[in-house]
Order: sequence, then structure tokens, then C-alpha cells
Amino acid sequence: MRRPGLRLLTVALALAGAALLTGCGEQKTDETATDDKGSGPRPHSTPHIPSPRGSSPAPGRDPERGQDQLPVPSLVGQTSTPDPKLPAPVVNMDIAHDSETKGRTVNLTIDDGPDPVWTPKILKILRDNDAKAVFCMVGPQAEAHPDLVQRVVAEGHRLCDHSVAHDTGMDHRSRDYQKDQILRAAAQIEKASGGVKPLYYRAPGGAFTPYSRQIAAAAGMRPVGWNVDSKDFELPGAEAILRTVKGKLANGPTVLFHDGGGDRSQTAAAMKKLLPWLSGKGYAFSFPVR
Repeated sequence: MRRPGLRLLTVALALAGAALLTGCGEQKTDETATDDKGSGPRPHSTPHIPSPRGSSPAPGRDPERGQDQLPVPSLVGQTSTPDPKLPAPVVNMDIAHDSETKGRTVNLTIDDGPDPVWTPKILKILRDNDAKAVFCMVGPQAEAHPDLVQRVVAEGHRLCDHSVAHDTGMDHRSRDYQKDQILRAAAQIEKASGGVKPLYYRAPGGAFTPYSRQIAAAAGMRPVGWNVDSKDFELPGAEAILRTVKGKLANGPTVLFHDGGGDRSQTAAAMKKLLPWLSGKGYAFSFPVR
């Protein structure tokens, strides 16, 4: 006759073996998976597994910094799950679309400069309309025109990192490449500004990845997208740019313009009409949420 104690031991060993088998699966991740390309009202479209409320990933080893990785801080409102093997984000790593000011607002964002011809013209239009904007600067452009970077800061606008090479396919490049593009441009912009750091990161063409968003957020830069693409880079004419923006404002507050990358006379002409129109409709000028 089998003893009860032996039978219980046999059952316990069987259950333990089953648990080991079911726990050995590995969840695969796509290293080059992209987010929602920067546009639209959604914060991002990257699938994620949320952590329990108030919890943080367990400490581990950070191979990039060669030191023990502290638990990732719980950032208010963040829906992305940070990779605990990477530097922890110090600002929200979700792609921002909303305004930091509640109500009827517009966030003006201006890409690809600074440009010695068009940036001063855009700055004058902003000043004439008591409007503020985020200037998403390409690192070498900032390095070449530090006077304009410092003027942007002095006039109350905010800086944004827009990479070194403006590579719209960087979401398919290596992690080392993405990290270099983000951090080197941030350093170029900070140096050109006289020590003011960029507060945002916008991937060229919206080519974000979960990795690039966390690297930017760990450096204090909130990833920023857009709700309204003015299509000014297509040079459709000032009136067409104006119609596009007016027609898409219902999509959300963050509007994309350009002050670099070519002739921006149409952009300037459109903004000269748009900004007074926005004020007349009761819109206030704000900045993207951080």
C-alpha cells in the first residue's frame, strides 16, 4: 500500500515540472518595429504589456552604462513599457500630441532649421502675433547657426532634437545608429544654444521606434509627433497650406511646419495669415505636453 506522504510528494514534483515547462517560452520582440509615425491623435501604436499599477521592472544590469540598473520610475500617464535593460526615461516616452495647456490651443512646431533666410522670417511672424513655437532642429544646422539657436531661446521658444542626418528611414537602422543620431544632435543643439537643452525629440518623418523613444526620454526629451501636417514641404502654395491646416485642426493641436530644407516663402506667407486667424477664433498658443 502506497503511503499518503509519498503520493503527495509525487504530485508536487509533477506540478513543479509542468510549471517549468510553461515558463520557458520567450516573447519575441521586433527590434525595428515602428510606432505610429508621429501623426494622429493616438499617443502611439506600439503594443505593450502594462506593468501592475505602481510597480517597476526589477533591477538588472545595464550593459551600456556598466552599472546596476535601478528600477524604471513610474511616470504619470505613461502607457509605454520601458525596457529595463536601457537607461530609464526621466520624461514620458509616449509620443506627445496634446498641449500642456488645457482648452482651445495650438502647438506650432517648425522643423529642419535653423535656416539663415527663413528662420528669422518665421521668428518675426511669431513675435508679431505673440505666438510661441517648438523648433525641431537638425544638429549640423544648429551647429552652423548658433546665433539663430540662441535667438530662438531668447524669444521664448523651445528646442527640439530632429537628429543629425534627417534620415527618415532611421527606424530600420541599428540601435547604435539611432542612439548616435539622437544624442549627437542633442549635444550639437545644446552647445549652439549656449547650454540650453532640447526638451523634445522628433524623429525625421516620424520614424520612431520604442528604442529611440526611450533613449530620447532618458536624455530628458519627450518624443513629439503631430496632429496636423501642413504639407508645406510639398510647396502647394500659401493658400493651400492655409486650407490644409484650417481643415485639419479638429485632429488635434500640434501642427507641423518647416523653416528649413528649401524655399519656405509659402510657409511664411501661410503663417502670416494663419496666426491672426487662430487668435481671432479663440485659440491660444501652447507647447506640446512633456
